[in-house]
Amino acid sequence: MTRSIAVSEGIPQDRKNVVAGGSVRVARAFGQLPPTVLLLLSMLSIQLGSALATTLFSSLGPAGTAWTSTALSAVVLSALAPPKLDRRLRDHAWLILLFGLVDAGMALPFFLALQSIPLGIAAAITFVGPLGVAVATSRRVLHFACIGVAALGVVLLTPALGGAIDPVGLGLSAVAAAAWAGFVPISKRAGRTFSGADGLTFGLWAATLLLLPFALAEGGLFQAGTLDLAGAIAVALLTVVLPMAMEYQALQHISARAYGVMMTLEPAIGALVGVTFLGQALGVRMSVAIACVTLAALGVTLSDRPDEP
Repeated sequence: MTRSIAVSEGIPQDRKNVVAGGSVRVARAFGQLPPTVLLLLSMLSIQLGSALATTLFSSLGPAGTAWTSTALSAVVLSALAPPKLDRRLRDHAWLILLFGLVDAGMALPFFLALQSIPLGIAAAITFVGPLGVAVATSRRVLHFACIGVAALGVVLLTPALGGAIDPVGLGLSAVAAAAWAGFVPISKRAGRTFSGADGLTFGLWAATLLLLPFALAEGGLFQAGTLDLAGAIAVALLTVVLPMAMEYQALQHISARAYGVMMTLEPAIGALVGVTFLGQALGVRMSVAIACVTLAALGVTLSDRPDEP
């Protein structure tokens, strides 16, 4: 769940920063695929990783899954693009801590929410976070209309509270949305402070430390077997490493504006993954709610000032 998409602001900062890292070598393997296909595969990869994470809850637990996948992501990124260890760690410790806090705030509440609500609903609610940031930094009336459409989607979920949708799961998704909203400006600040992918890597290590007490308290880590660890590695690869490589390659041939348009499909892809692989029934009301969030994000992106390729 390590994402930093600022819906209408184009290329996310952590994707820009990783250009200097070793994932460039990985990205070349996807060079023959069209950029739109790569972006669709990236979103599908992230949602499949989230779906796979739910199968680890019975053994590792949500907190254990969040910690293990975050730690493994930090290890992989450190290996692909070793961060430079210097005085920046001391001078900007507060920024690294904030980065880790919002990263942990996206992962743990989201995984906890998946225990009680469908993946598509959780993805739609969390997507409201960066969408809200995009609108908050805008002065266009159309953007506020779009956030109204997204809010309508959220309201459509409320009649099902206590029934098809668990209010606790909805609240946890809202926490993840707030963390994702905070991730957007903090990611930009880290991108200006650290070179390459260092900021993202340091943030993942900070999140690993912050998540550890929750994982230990849950107790699932002590019961993890080889298959559980293999599953956690797959979650890390699907949610961080492969999407980053695919998006990096796609961004060499597509504009930031087109990137933003494509990313608005993520809640819908999450819903499809939930239905297909987890057997989660959405229903008409929930489908309309997800469509509202997707259309709102699409409206914000299309009405924004176009970027140069």
